[in-house]
Amino acid sequence: MPRLTRLLLWLLASLLLVIAAAVIFLLTFDWNRAKPWINARVSATTGRAFAIDGNLSLHWQRPQPSTPPAGFWARWVPWPRLQAEKLRLGNPAALASSGQMVTVRQVTFTLNPLPLLVHKISLPALEIQEPAVSLLRDREGVNNWTFKTDSGSPSTWQMQLGRISLRQGKLALNDAVQKIDIKADIDTLDPDKDKVYGLGWKLTGSFNGAPVSGQGKAGGVLSLQDQQQPYPLQALVKVGKTTVGVRGTLTKPAELAALDLRLSVAGASMGNLYPLTGVLLPETPPFATEGRLIGTIAPDRSQWQYQDFSGKVGDSDLNGSLNYLTGGVRPQLTGTLSSNVLRLDDLAPLIGADSNAEKAQRGAEERQPGNKVLPVKTFSTEAWGALDADVRFTGKRITRQKGLPISDLQAHLMLKDKVLTLDPLNFGVAGGNLTSTIRLDGQAARMKSDMTLSARKLKIQKLYPELDASRTSFGEINGDARLSASGNSVAAMLGSANGEVKTLVSQGAISKFLLEAAGLNVGNVVISKLFGDKEVKLNCLAGDLPVRDGVMTVKTLLLDTEDALIVVDGSIDMKHERLDLNVHPHSKGLRIISLRSPLYVKGSFKDPDVGVNKGVLALRAGGAVALGLLAPVAAILPLINIDADQKAECGRLLEEVKKTPQAPPAGKSRPHQAAPKK
Repeated sequence: MPRLTRLLLWLLASLLLVIAAAVIFLLTFDWNRAKPWINARVSATTGRAFAIDGNLSLHWQRPQPSTPPAGFWARWVPWPRLQAEKLRLGNPAALASSGQMVTVRQVTFTLNPLPLLVHKISLPALEIQEPAVSLLRDREGVNNWTFKTDSGSPSTWQMQLGRISLRQGKLALNDAVQKIDIKADIDTLDPDKDKVYGLGWKLTGSFNGAPVSGQGKAGGVLSLQDQQQPYPLQALVKVGKTTVGVRGTLTKPAELAALDLRLSVAGASMGNLYPLTGVLLPETPPFATEGRLIGTIAPDRSQWQYQDFSGKVGDSDLNGSLNYLTGGVRPQLTGTLSSNVLRLDDLAPLIGADSNAEKAQRGAEERQPGNKVLPVKTFSTEAWGALDADVRFTGKRITRQKGLPISDLQAHLMLKDKVLTLDPLNFGVAGGNLTSTIRLDGQAARMKSDMTLSARKLKIQKLYPELDASRTSFGEINGDARLSASGNSVAAMLGSANGEVKTLVSQGAISKFLLEAAGLNVGNVVISKLFGDKEVKLNCLAGDLPVRDGVMTVKTLLLDTEDALIVVDGSIDMKHERLDLNVHPHSKGLRIISLRSPLYVKGSFKDPDVGVNKGVLALRAGGAVALGLLAPVAAILPLINIDADQKAECGRLLEEVKKTPQAPPAGKSRPHQAAPKK
């Protein structure tokens, strides 16, 4: 036999001998002797104590038939099946007194050895029995789920998981920062009773002081290799007064790349969803919505679409679609919402104008003081930096308990860099339009605000259809307001406001009944004291009300009726919610015998006091004040941008007033003419 042949045979025999020895070693080796080495390596890697307290064994099995072999010979390479019992992983040193982070009764996994040649750890099957995981975070923010990392280059090894089977698991989360304390039990379902789901779970605990409960189901075995096989999910979770339900599938579970769920959400207020979702929504009355939630998750960005949802907010319906996108400087919320029937009172929680009982129902902490009228609810501008938003809303028909004829609402909300803009915020009212632009700058600790409001062609007859059309013609209401302020509530903003309010009403009628219907309680008392409970024809009403540091001064407020000229002076203090007004009636002849002396309107917004100034005669007071205010009234008319017919009519009525015996003749009023000195 040639020498080379003998050498090759010896080498082959030696190789077979080494392989046989290795096989014998693997089959006969007591793997429990390797536990100290394994415990030490895992402890050093994780930075916390790790131990296998139970038996550690290795078995061999043939490759799974469903796994495609790398070659013909690969099907003859056995797969090791490693089983470890009684595993435990401790907490970091700062939380060492809290016990173990993880305990597992038994872990069994199968290893495909061939991918090890290309630095890939392939586990076709992983079974975990009775795992107990306790996640902790203390008040200083120290947690036990952050492991120490190697500052060197990333590992060239990759992990590939196949099927994961979990039995009788327990999960606990105690987070002192987010005030979360919940526990979950996970167990295998009876396959004979449930053909779709294999795992069931139950949840109990608390979140931010609110009770948490829930239950759900999931697929029994999570297949991470079959990316096209949907993984079924079902859950119903209640946090305080908020209930969230989902039913659908997860595809590409290895990447959590696609969710397609039917999502229902109900609760006391949409504002309560922010701690749960991170999506900033406004305060609302109790709500319930249902729609399709599609989630696409990638390493650098994720997108969530709540499509074609419908529901109720208070007594209003709400429909639309929202899109939430992460990955930029801030998450982006965009969408379009609409309401076929919108109850105006359902908008009250946006500014805290709902009652204390309603605040308690939606879980709000603030309460409106009993002696205050302006809402004191504080806007939390810190959360405005959580996202940017661009949402359009349409209210197709609006209802109100007292029947204010608001026909529709158009709003465009934009939030960027903590600046909230409503441009426009428009109402269709009584055949006319109430348009406004509101800008709230939340970048500073004390929010800055600007508001521009314009009322055009509001028809009096549509505002008050109860009026007798045979007694008088009906005019229109026009007005403008421009205000700037600072403060984090409606009360604080109005209490620091600067700007001006101008208004003009041409023609119409007034009465105690009409003002009661409009909810103007002070007005109906004043009219009742002046005219009794009768309908009085209105010729013209004009007002010029400058605002400085929250105090609205009555520069001009004149009411011209068929029987009298009524002028008002004084101020309205919005910071302290105080009224200090004087009402001076000036009779036109002897048509109203009961016309009273000047009135005063004083006291708080909550409890105003209307009385009679008995020390001053009505004719003297009315004539003196009217003389000083006729010119200012004429001066503000062009600032309202009314049409020529309205301007001419009010001018004619002012000329009539000047001809009455109670007022001395006055020169012709001109636009922007200064008021003569009294």
